[in-house]
Amino acid sequence: MTRFNLALRLLWRDSRSGELTILVLALIIAVTSSTAISLFADRLQRTMTTQAAEFLAADLVISSTAPIPELWLAKASQLKLDQAQTVEFSSVLMEKDELLLAGIKSVSALYPLRGYLKTTTSDYSAETSVDKGPEPGTAWVDKRILSALKLNLGDALTVGEKKLTVSRIITYEPDKRGDFYSFSPRVMINQQDLEATGVIQPGSHVHYFFQFSGDSKSLSAFNRWVKPQLNPSQRLMDIHEDRPELGSALSRAERYLGLSSIVVILIAGVAIAMATRRYTERHFNTTAILRCLGCKQREILWLYSCQFVVLGLLASAAGCLLGWFAQEALFHLLRNLLPAQVANPGLLAIFFGFITGMVILLGFALPPILRLKQVSALRVLRRDLEPLPSSAWLIYGLAIGLVSVLIWRYTDDIKMTATIIGVGLLALLLLGLMVYGVLTVSRRLLPHMSLIWRFGLQGLFRNSRASVSQILAFSMTLVAMVLSFTVRTDLLDNWHKQLPEHAPNHFALNIFPDQQQAFQQELDQWQVTGSRFYPVVRGRLVEINHTPVQQVVSKDTQGENATHRELSLTWSKELPEDNKITAGRWWQSDKTGLVSVEQKLAKSLKIKLGDQLTFTVGSEQFEATVSSLRDLQWDTMKPNFYMIFSPGTLESYPSTFITSFYLPEAQKNFLNDLVKKFPSTTLLEVDLILQQFKTILTQLTAAINYLLYFALLAGFTVLFAAVYTTLDDRVYDGALMRTLGANRAFLRKTHLIEFTLLGLISGLLAVLISEIILYTLYTQVMHMEYVPNIYLWVIMPLIGALFVGLAGYWGVRDVVNKSPLLVLREL
Repeated sequence: MTRFNLALRLLWRDSRSGELTILVLALIIAVTSSTAISLFADRLQRTMTTQAAEFLAADLVISSTAPIPELWLAKASQLKLDQAQTVEFSSVLMEKDELLLAGIKSVSALYPLRGYLKTTTSDYSAETSVDKGPEPGTAWVDKRILSALKLNLGDALTVGEKKLTVSRIITYEPDKRGDFYSFSPRVMINQQDLEATGVIQPGSHVHYFFQFSGDSKSLSAFNRWVKPQLNPSQRLMDIHEDRPELGSALSRAERYLGLSSIVVILIAGVAIAMATRRYTERHFNTTAILRCLGCKQREILWLYSCQFVVLGLLASAAGCLLGWFAQEALFHLLRNLLPAQVANPGLLAIFFGFITGMVILLGFALPPILRLKQVSALRVLRRDLEPLPSSAWLIYGLAIGLVSVLIWRYTDDIKMTATIIGVGLLALLLLGLMVYGVLTVSRRLLPHMSLIWRFGLQGLFRNSRASVSQILAFSMTLVAMVLSFTVRTDLLDNWHKQLPEHAPNHFALNIFPDQQQAFQQELDQWQVTGSRFYPVVRGRLVEINHTPVQQVVSKDTQGENATHRELSLTWSKELPEDNKITAGRWWQSDKTGLVSVEQKLAKSLKIKLGDQLTFTVGSEQFEATVSSLRDLQWDTMKPNFYMIFSPGTLESYPSTFITSFYLPEAQKNFLNDLVKKFPSTTLLEVDLILQQFKTILTQLTAAINYLLYFALLAGFTVLFAAVYTTLDDRVYDGALMRTLGANRAFLRKTHLIEFTLLGLISGLLAVLISEIILYTLYTQVMHMEYVPNIYLWVIMPLIGALFVGLAGYWGVRDVVNKSPLLVLREL
C-alpha cells in the first residue's frame, strides 16, 4: 500500500466517523463566504466602475480648450477604441422677447459611449431611454428652456444663426458635470449643426470633450501613450477627481467591501485553527501507533499534510461552488436596486476564492499538524505524554503573514492592512495579558461562592491559557461583527447626513452686493431654504514663498489644475459649516492678511502653516499668510472654497455673491421669476447630479446590508469550533463528576455559567478592541468623524453572554448523557 493510498484511507475513515465534520464545515463556510464576497465585491466594483463611467459617458475622456491632434484620434482607432465628441459653450437665446443664458452642447453620432439619455415628449409622458443624441436640424432642451422662452415642442429655436426644431425634453444626461456649461439650462444639438450656428469664433470660450471606450487593455495602452503629450490645458478625466461627490462615496464603499473581506478571513482563520487543533489532539494515539510500526517523522508529516491538501481541495471546490450560487442569489435579491447590466462573474475572483481557502487552511492548520510529527512512540504506553508544541513564532508568524497577504489582496491598501493587523495584534496581546491576570486574581473569590458557581468558574480557572485563548477567539469574532455592523451604520449615516432629503439642488452665482438683500427677500417670500451667502473674488495663485507656483506644482496633480485657472476666493469671520480645521487655528481677531487652505490642495502644492502666498486679482497683487488647513465635505452640495481669507483682506476688490438653495420640482417656475428680476445672476440646476448620487447610495446601501450577513454566518462557525475543541476534556470531566455523585442538572448549570461568563468577558473585550480599531480606521483611513458608541458597552456583553452561552450549552449538551463507565473504560 502506497503512502498516498494510506492517507486517503485514513481520511475516509475519519470522515465516516465524524472526526472531520467541524473542520470541513468551518472550511466550506469560510471558502463559501470569502468566494461569495470576492465574487460579489468584484462584480459590484466592476459594475459600479462601469456605471461610474456612465457619469463620464465613456471609459476615458480627454478635456481640452481646443480640438486635439488628428494623430491622437488615429491612435485610438488603431487600438479599436470607440470614439465620440461633445462641445460645450454658453450662448444667449432670444425667443418671443425673452432672453436666457443657456449651456449649448453639441454631440456626435456615437454619444453617449456609456450610459444613456432620457427624454420625454411632454411634461407628463413617460421617459424614453435612448443611446444617441438629437438628429440634425433638431434640438433637445431642458424643461426650463420652454417655460423661460415661452416655447412648445415643435417650435423653432434659434441657436446663433441656426434655426432648430425643439423635438424632445431632456430629463437625464449621464455626463452632466459640475461646471458652468452643464448647470445652465441645457440645449443639446447634433454636431453637424454646430458650424452652421456660427457661435464658435476665434477666441470663444469653448470646452471640447473627446470620449473613448473599449477593452481595458487598449484603454490602458492609449492612456499611457497620450498622457505624456497632454499640454497644461488638456487633461484626462477621472470619476474620483471630476465628480468628487461620487468619487467620495465610491472610495468609501470600496474600503468597506475590503473590510468585509477582512472580517470573514479573520473569523474563518480562528475557526479553522480551533477545529484543526482538536483534530490533531485526537490523532496523537493513532500517530503513536504509526511511529511504533516504523513511520518516520517526515513520513508522518507527509501523511497528514496529504490528507489536509486533499481535504482542502475538495472543501475549497465545494465552497467555491456554493459561493457562486450565494452571490447569484444575492444579485437576484438585489435585482431591483442594482443597475440593469451587471458585470459577469470573473474567473479570477473564483480562483482567488479557491486559493483563499487553501491559504487559510495552510496558515492556520499547519502549526497544529506539525505537532503530530513530534508524537513519541512511548505514548502507546503513556497517554499523558504529549508532543511539544510548535514554535510560537511559527504558529503566529505564519498565520499573521498569510492573513496580511490576503487582507492586502482584498483591500489593495497597505495602510488599511497595517492598521488592522498592527492595532489588532497590539490590542490582543495587551488584553490577553490582562485577561490572564484577571482570571488569576479571581481565583480568590471561589471560596465565597456557591457550589454551582465554584464549579462553573473552575472551568475557566482550571486551564487559564485555554480560557484566555477561547475568550480572545470569541472576542475576535464579536469584534469582527461589531466592526462590520458599526462601519456599515456609520458609513450610511455619514452619507445621508451629507446628502439629506432637502439638500440644496440649485446654485445662484454672480449676485451683486446691492442685490443680495433683495435676493434673500425673494427666497424668503417663496419660503425657499438657502445656505449662507458667500462673497466671491476671482483671483489666481501665482507664488508660494515668493517662488513661482509653476516651479512648485507637480504635473497631473490637483494643484496643477488649480493653478492653471482663476480660483473663487472668499472671506468669512466664522468657519463655514462642514469645514474642519486639521492644522493651525481659525482666526479669532480682526487681523487681515490671513488665509485658510483646503488640505488636499495644500498637500499637492506643498503649502505649510506660515507660508506666504501671493495672489493676483486683475492687475493687482496681494500677499496672505497661511494660518490654517481645512478638510472639506465636497458632497454636501453647498458652496466650498479652496481659499478662505480673514475679514478685511479682500473687501477692496470687486466681488459678487454665491449661495445655494433647495427648490422642489413643483416650484421650478420660481427660477424664471428670479432670472427676470435679477438678469445678471446665473442659476445652476444640480437636480440630476443629486438624483444620480442618491441612486448609487441606494445600491451601495443594499449591497452593504447583505455583505454583513456573510460575516455573521462565518462568525457562528467560530463559536461551535471553540466549543468542540474542549469537548473531549469536558466528556472526561463530566464522567468523573457523575461518578462522584453529580447529577445532569448540576452539570448543565455549570456549563451554562462557564460559557455565559466566557461570552460576557468576550463581549466587554470586543467593545474595547473595536473602539480602538474604529478610532484608528475612522481618523487615519476612512476619514470619517469618530464618535464613541456608549450603547455598545451594554449591548455587546449581553449579546456575547447570550450567544456564546447558548452555543456552548448546545454544543456540550451530549456530555451529560455519556455513560461514566464507557468513558472511563476508553481511557
